[in-house]
Amino acid sequence: MKKTVLRKPKGFVDLYKHKPGAEKNRTHYCPGCGHGILHKLIAEAMEDLEIVDDTILISPVGCSVFAYYYFNTGNFQVPHGRAPAAATAVSRANPDKVVISYQGDGDLAAIGGNNILQAANRGENMAVFFVNNAIYGMTGGQMAPTTLEGQITTTSPYGRNLDTDGYPVKMCEVLSQLTAPNYIERVSLHNPAHIRKTRNAVRKALKNARERKGFQFVEVLSTCPSGWKMDPPKAMEWLEEHMIPLYPLGVYTDLGENAKIVERPKNIMDPAQVWEKLGISADEDVDLERPEADEKFSKMSIRVAGFGGQGIMVTGQALASIALEYGYNVSWLPSYGPEMRGGTANCSVNIQDGIIGAAEAVLPTMVLAMNRPSMEKFEKFIEPGGTLMYNSTLIEVEPERTDINVYAVPITGIADELGNTRVQSMVNVGAYAAVTGTFKPSDIIKLMPKLFKGKKQAIIDLNAKAVQAGYDYVKENF
Repeated sequence: MKKTVLRKPKGFVDLYKHKPGAEKNRTHYCPGCGHGILHKLIAEAMEDLEIVDDTILISPVGCSVFAYYYFNTGNFQVPHGRAPAAATAVSRANPDKVVISYQGDGDLAAIGGNNILQAANRGENMAVFFVNNAIYGMTGGQMAPTTLEGQITTTSPYGRNLDTDGYPVKMCEVLSQLTAPNYIERVSLHNPAHIRKTRNAVRKALKNARERKGFQFVEVLSTCPSGWKMDPPKAMEWLEEHMIPLYPLGVYTDLGENAKIVERPKNIMDPAQVWEKLGISADEDVDLERPEADEKFSKMSIRVAGFGGQGIMVTGQALASIALEYGYNVSWLPSYGPEMRGGTANCSVNIQDGIIGAAEAVLPTMVLAMNRPSMEKFEKFIEPGGTLMYNSTLIEVEPERTDINVYAVPITGIADELGNTRVQSMVNVGAYAAVTGTFKPSDIIKLMPKLFKGKKQAIIDLNAKAVQAGYDYVKENF
């Protein structure tokens, strides 16, 4: 015998355990808010389509950023407006999953405008649910791209003025001009009849996404009683009387049987092919054995800094490349102004055996400073017990700190003595090898043809001399 069972759809978790506070069985949404209705329609559809375990939901900043409290799916929370970009990555990395991007109008149509436009234009396989309540709801009811002409908000107290604020953005109309989207529809939640139509649109979008039919976009007109300063019944009336005339309901794009099943080509990362593309020959491989060095230099976070034109980036690249040949994990992150020469420049290099969590050397264990401004800027960030090596040719003052190891090396002067200031980057590398003991100068010289691939032999030989000169100076003077 049939019986009625009242329960949450399986698209929801039974208890909202991730939600803060004591009330774990109710949402955080305001009374009369449309998010709760739309959440339920999505959760029901996921259960009926049997995609709960195969769905990944992405929610950016906004009232629905905490959607992960409720949905029994994989979840990502992303920065404001960036859900389509994140959804693109998730969809391409998991082509057999249904990816949902759940966004509000202040998020999608404003800061995320270009993100949604490009995802739609690429026909990314995702279902986008766009909640349009004509304001920024979470942050206090400010004017949004979708705010109506004359509508009063906290940032448009005299109403939206088209002459100063522009026109409301109609996302369905905008996206329907593109070729790639498969399905675009605008629906509303202002009464039971239209909620049923919204239910059908949600199911169609998710079914298309399950079948990999590309980009699906459902715009949902919704109330925000709190932001509109109305009670829920009045908000429903206002939506019907004012929003629907401006935002006509209906289907804007539906390719139907002509929809293309999206199958992205997979990149084949054959190491041999990658080496060939990079112009690296297997014959160039150099077998190196790590020298025994002090334990404190086994995990290096290095900041190389100076003027543009002092070989700052080359120094960093060389340190990372050499360490890579020794089997370390490495990262190199450049930072410089628009000037090719004369402007400030620095780079971060990480060298270690473990996983590198952050590429920037925020609290470096070692700083290589090529000029005074760089030393004064980065000296204070060196970890206690760390190392500062500075270019004493150009820096005539001594460091202030006494809790670090200091090496004053005339980098530029040594390069000048070799006849070419441009080799100071390799003087730096040689001096670094001597200070840390992590590189052998003979190994660095073996790697010169790889470090200076395509350069004349005379240039390679001169840089090899620079490495040895920097190394010898440190060994002889410290």
